Amino acid sequence: MSLHSRRRVFHGLAFTGLWVIGLGTFTAYPVLASLYYSFCDYSILQRPVWIGVENYQQLLGDDVFWLSLRNTLFFTILSVPVGCVLSLSLAVLLNCEVRGRAIFRTFFYLPSIVPAVASSMLWLWIFNGEYGVLNQALGPFLRPLGISPPAWLGDPAWAKPALVLMSLWGGGNSVIIYLAGLQDVPRELLESAELDGAGPIRRFWHVTLPLISPVIYFNVVMGMIGAMQVFTQAFIMSGGPDGNPARSTLFYALYLYSTAFYDLRMGYASAMAWVLFILIAGLTWVAGRVAARRVHTSS
Repeated sequence: MSLHSRRRVFHGLAFTGLWVIGLGTFTAYPVLASLYYSFCDYSILQRPVWIGVENYQQLLGDDVFWLSLRNTLFFTILSVPVGCVLSLSLAVLLNCEVRGRAIFRTFFYLPSIVPAVASSMLWLWIFNGEYGVLNQALGPFLRPLGISPPAWLGDPAWAKPALVLMSLWGGGNSVIIYLAGLQDVPRELLESAELDGAGPIRRFWHVTLPLISPVIYFNVVMGMIGAMQVFTQAFIMSGGPDGNPARSTLFYALYLYSTAFYDLRMGYASAMAWVLFILIAGLTWVAGRVAARRVHTSS
């Protein structure tokens, strides 16, 4: 190797060295350590003791584990499709030629950059069963029908739908991504379909939707990954890691956090983390298999 080549290699390593050290110290090592601890009885305060697959066997008989998994899957199944449909609908509207379009785009994007803690405190006030803004608005329409507004976060039947509703409010990132995909649809294809007699709905269904299917796939996968790891909103709005009321909002990440940092069962929590990784990887694989047949890719 020539002197010039050695210098280029040295300069490259110098520029990337800090990043590689940071990746190894703060990402690779914790991931590998958690894999090791998942096979150990480890409480942080004592040295880990190897117990094999006992942690994973205990998960199979843990009723709270299965409850948290059901709550998380319910939240994912409800929030991801509804969120994608709503975000795509807003993106279609924002893609129309109307006055003040930039203002509307900013308005719908702003909620996505509000910190999760601040937005959770705001929605605590909105969902308040006695004097919340939402029930104050719904009351005049529901009470004449003999229906009382729900208690939302105080009712186990409405707590998860309330969190789903809150998640829809912060879908500005998905709207922007959908909007970028819509603007990338070739206008000549839409004009050709219009000349062939296709109306707006048929043009959207047969031209626009297939061409933005990679964008839909991306948003679905990212939304699914985010929903499976929902934590901050549930932690704040349920008042802690117990998932109140009646554990209706005890999501998987909440139970994992409680097990690790309240019960100090770090080995058991590490096993839960790897089960969550396998679940997300499996769901992503299924989505990829479905996308292989449904997603349009230009050659």
